[in-house]
Amino acid sequence: VSQSRYKAVSRRLAKVDANQNDIVQALRAAGCSVQSIATVGKGVPDLLVGYGGQNYLLEIKDPAQPPSARKLTDFEAAWHLSWKGSVRVVHTADEAIAYVKM
Repeated sequence: VSQSRYKAVSRRLAKVDANQNDIVQALRAAGCSVQSIATVGKGVPDLLVGYGGQNYLLEIKDPAQPPSARKLTDFEAAWHLSWKGSVRVVHTADEAIAYVKM
């Protein structure tokens, strides 16, 4: 990824999806520990979730956005491909809870 593209993406790092707070609250209500890691940037997922002695990485996408805005960014796609563990893209609190509790 070019340096100019990295700078442009870095300016947007603080932006979180509109539904992230609802998802965090639902996960906590379901007994999960939740830490936002969205500000790490470079494609790292939005949330680190702990439940039942396991850790889960969640990338939040807002279903209210058009499909083009819900696609993984270049950084996210590259990170997901290189990660040797589990990561899931979720759009709703129900999806997040279902993934963590499967």
